[in-house]
Amino acid sequence: MALTERTRTARRHSTGRSLERSNISDSDLSRASTRFTFRVVVWVVVALLAVVAAGPLLWLAKSAVSTTQDILRTPFALWPSGIQGQNLADAWNQIQIGRFTTNSLLITSGEVIVAVFSAVTLGYVLAILRPRYGPVLNAAIMATLFIPGVISLIPLYLTVIDLGLLDSYAALWLTNGVSAFNVLIMKQYFQTIPPELIEAATVDGAGPLRILWSIVLPMARPIIGVVALLAFIASWKDFLWPLLALPSPEKQPLSVGLATVAPQADLAMLMAGMFIAVLIPITVFAIFQKQ
Repeated sequence: MALTERTRTARRHSTGRSLERSNISDSDLSRASTRFTFRVVVWVVVALLAVVAAGPLLWLAKSAVSTTQDILRTPFALWPSGIQGQNLADAWNQIQIGRFTTNSLLITSGEVIVAVFSAVTLGYVLAILRPRYGPVLNAAIMATLFIPGVISLIPLYLTVIDLGLLDSYAALWLTNGVSAFNVLIMKQYFQTIPPELIEAATVDGAGPLRILWSIVLPMARPIIGVVALLAFIASWKDFLWPLLALPSPEKQPLSVGLATVAPQADLAMLMAGMFIAVLIPITVFAIFQKQ
């Protein structure tokens, strides 16, 4: 075994290259024809993936500023009747996209705050404080990941009615904000913090809240951004629970409002409303993609 390893090492030094090979070796890529073919295949695959991923979004953007006749007759033509930029403004006002968007922002903001607060506090308790009941609490949180959301929908709805939270944003903030997945990833991140820092702060007389505020939170900014982004996306696309918990149309978010106005709305304005609904989370993701 040792002789084999020495032989491999000697061959690496003699050739100046590693013996590890891919499907196309360096010698193959040294030929101009192979290199050209390989690059063409790579660009074709990347182009196909880009079309599959971005094609529907680009078509939606095109349809948002097209007429209804153009969408139905020539769905893939580039604006035979011209660009209808007023569709966005008409959708914002005539089918109440502006009101639905405001409701979605209020709901999403509340859920993000609750999600970050619950993930930070529970993750801090499980990873840093580690009480005696910590393993039981951790197991209970993990067990909720195996429960489908549809099963708990009726008990959750009845609980919201009993608490008098039906048709209020609190029904969404308190139920959707707490996520077992967010708590677990926050706990895993907190466990990577060197315990020497916590021990040194404890020796200096810092309490649990001071350690959380002065040491843990500044080091946890990246994972807090991740949890906030995940909570934002989950809240923005949620449909079934807001439909049940908010029966009043004036309080419904964008996901529910689009489905409500779809039967009687003009197709072009509906596409414009859908484009607005998609544009906001894409913009948020683009801003915080480094997280």
